[in-house]
Amino acid sequence: MASLFEHLPELEGDEAIYIQRVLEPMNDESARSFTTIYRARRKDPITILILACVGLFGVAGIHRIFIGQPGMGLLYLFTAGLCFIGTIVDIINYNNLAFEYNQKVAREVTQLMNRYNPQE
Repeated sequence: MASLFEHLPELEGDEAIYIQRVLEPMNDESARSFTTIYRARRKDPITILILACVGLFGVAGIHRIFIGQPGMGLLYLFTAGLCFIGTIVDIINYNNLAFEYNQKVAREVTQLMNRYNPQE
């Protein structure tokens, strides 16, 4: 059983709980592979917050494009962040945006690992 604090000590809150559940059935070698790929692909919530704040004073929607939602990003861009209301809501909910994206990344990495290491 792999330990979250050993492999990804920087995680906090819901993300830490979720990733701990993902790591539980893995041996140390699989956990090390998972964390290497996951760490490279995950998005930091603070980065999303900063990009959303840029949307208030500059180009709206950059944070949505950053988390893999180009359609919403373009909508925010052309509507000034849905008249700033959408951008303000995203600033408040930046942790949820990051957590949802990082959950998706964790599922993709797990599927990738299972595809190439089906015995584990």
